[in-house]
Amino acid sequence: MDFRTFWFCLINIILLTGSSCGLQITSTGSTSIEKASGESVKLDCEFTLAAVDSGPLDIEWSLQPSDNQKEEQVVIVYSGDRAFEHYYDPLKGRVHFNSPDPKNGDASMNIMGLKATDTGTYQCKVKKVPGIASRKFLLTVMVRPSKPRCYVEGPTQVGKDMVLRCSSVEGTQPLKYIWEKTTGNKLLPAMAVLDPVGGTMSLRNATEATSGTYRCMAQNRVGTEECMVEVNVTPPPNTAGIIAAAVICVLLALILIALILFCCCRARHKKKYEKEIAYEIREDVPPPKSRVSTARSFTSVGSQRSSLGSMSPSNLHEYVKPQYDKIPSDEYERPPSHAPVPLPSRMAGPNLSRMGAIPVMIPAQNRDGSIV
Repeated sequence: MDFRTFWFCLINIILLTGSSCGLQITSTGSTSIEKASGESVKLDCEFTLAAVDSGPLDIEWSLQPSDNQKEEQVVIVYSGDRAFEHYYDPLKGRVHFNSPDPKNGDASMNIMGLKATDTGTYQCKVKKVPGIASRKFLLTVMVRPSKPRCYVEGPTQVGKDMVLRCSSVEGTQPLKYIWEKTTGNKLLPAMAVLDPVGGTMSLRNATEATSGTYRCMAQNRVGTEECMVEVNVTPPPNTAGIIAAAVICVLLALILIALILFCCCRARHKKKYEKEIAYEIREDVPPPKSRVSTARSFTSVGSQRSSLGSMSPSNLHEYVKPQYDKIPSDEYERPPSHAPVPLPSRMAGPNLSRMGAIPVMIPAQNRDGSIV
């Protein structure tokens, strides 16, 4: 054996002896743990110390990030003979050391009221200089299946196809659905097709023997929930009777509509007739009577015209002036600007005749406006 080989063997012996005598974690349980939400878990981390481990004891539990670029989160610490349990807010009040005095060799950690967000990789690190040891745990918090909902989809008649459905809103995958019959011979129909992942059971060409109570169980690795559904397969309905009844109903409806329309038209005609009768003129209204004074005035005008031809220009002045001055002023008053101007004495009838004027007789009027 040469010198180099001797020193290599000596160093290995020293290292093996030192590692066996230094700080060691003695827990040997599973490092992959699955728990249901709401439960509690204990992560074992028991250790032993050697005589050479003389430094202060430090225990640290941390949550390792799934992304290597992120920093680990310190969960709980024991240092200087004192425990510090409020480092990580999501676990605040739900995490503590299993032993009231971890320096006695029990660095295990308990987590109460597990949640799905507590899933992760936890590391226990124990250090007492010069000894250092660590252990990791993979904790998976699973959610129990919520109570599933069972129902029948499709017609529940003989010879028809139907589907029984079962589904849970919550629950950690993978979920598995199991169907079974709880009444009768407790055997599923021969034509049943099961889908344990989708939670359906198809029943084809159903018969009366298909009727009964069925139970669906939704389960995963941490829990099971179930629901019940009643199936009642009935004979097909009387199609001919249904059609006849439908036809009769339609005819009755048409007759009723026709009757309503007839009544409405009759009432409308009656109302129109009554309205015409109400506005009918039963006796003629006599025309308004003409004014007597007007008729009398036309008679007077005719008589005056007959006498006008016999009058000579010599007596025209005596006739016109006194009659014109007798026109009443209470019913018909002329403005002062239109008042008749009396003729001068030199403009008498003979003078007008010599000037070429035509003799005209101006009729007089009564107080009521009639010509006399």
